[in-house]
Amino acid sequence: MNESTNNKQIAVVGAGIIGINCALELQSRGYQVTLLDKGAIGEGCSKGNAGHFATEQVFPLAETNILLQLPKMLLNPLGPIALSPKYFPKALPWFIKFMANMLQSKRRKNIAALKSINEQAIAYYKPLLKAANAEDIFVENGSLLVFENTPLAKIQKLQQTYLAQGVKVKLLDKNQTLLLEPNLHQNIQYSLYFTDVAHTLNPLSLSQKLAKYAETLGCKIERFDVKNIEHRATKVVISDQRKQLAFDHVVIATGAWSENLLQQLNYKLPIEAERGYSLDLAADANIELNRPVASAERRFIITPMSHGLRLAGTVEFAGLAQKANMKRATMLYKNAKFIVKKLSEEAPEESQGWLGFRPSLPDSLPVICAAPNHKNISFALGHQHLGLTLGAITGKLIGQIVASEQPAIDIAPFCISRFQ
Repeated sequence: MNESTNNKQIAVVGAGIIGINCALELQSRGYQVTLLDKGAIGEGCSKGNAGHFATEQVFPLAETNILLQLPKMLLNPLGPIALSPKYFPKALPWFIKFMANMLQSKRRKNIAALKSINEQAIAYYKPLLKAANAEDIFVENGSLLVFENTPLAKIQKLQQTYLAQGVKVKLLDKNQTLLLEPNLHQNIQYSLYFTDVAHTLNPLSLSQKLAKYAETLGCKIERFDVKNIEHRATKVVISDQRKQLAFDHVVIATGAWSENLLQQLNYKLPIEAERGYSLDLAADANIELNRPVASAERRFIITPMSHGLRLAGTVEFAGLAQKANMKRATMLYKNAKFIVKKLSEEAPEESQGWLGFRPSLPDSLPVICAAPNHKNISFALGHQHLGLTLGAITGKLIGQIVASEQPAIDIAPFCISRFQ
């Protein structure tokens, strides 16, 4: 650590799992880091997510198969994808860009980029979890993708698609699946067993423990609602309604709320807030699971957690401001009855539901880069469904970017320049 590094003041804006990891990495490198957020640590999208370190998800969401399914899914207000009619005009430009990424040439490049960053994602977490005393809430039992009525030939084809990308996955029949998870419903006929993925028993606690570890290294954490950002010759000035703060470098990790700050710096960011719902069920020995179980047909996931089970998934396009539709959370329970046996007939209250905003870009790739026109600003945002998964490796990459080191992977596909 040299003197110039030790004296450099860095702000990380956004205290979700991405911002926390960026702050932790930068502080460990000897910079003086301040982690800023309008809310408490991990209280945004990092709180109620599915808790799945989904390194198997190397395929972008933009695929032509969705076009055939989309009308049916959108007509069902409680289906896996919902689009608010009132919000549709605003979302239309995003969807046009999304569909452009279905082209095979673009899709191949996006798959390669996702694969490159996913491959080492869990390995980067392990030393951090050990140092932060968070290993007890990290479980490596793999995950299951279960099928009720999909033809075997189609499942085999899907397995080969994953294997072709180096993702380790086994095809299990009904008996093999129920041997792994005895509390699954008899409806389940087959499953794909992803052996190398993991989950956390408490996503919020994980965020808090990593932030606490960053604090022990000297990181400062402050409530501050950043409204404005201004780049000056040697400083970056950020401000809320009351005061200004100046830093030598600023990392923007504000997830679904990033568009306004980037506009102030003259960067285009085609980001949408994919509204994701989850529902928590209390612990019950009759419905315990050992690993995350996702339903291929119903498009949601069930994750075992310290409090019981968390049902999560579905996508709603309705922006940041519209009121939550908690029926989308409770309908997860109706679907879960077909996946887990012995669930109570009595549906949970809407108060047990949660809404979070996934920061999604049309190519399913995050933005991880130095700002092209601002040498002392970096971006770490837009991780869509993979924020938890990519937290540690994103932090490592931001540390390397700020220190002007060669990044561990090729970050060209993740540069904001692709949208300019």
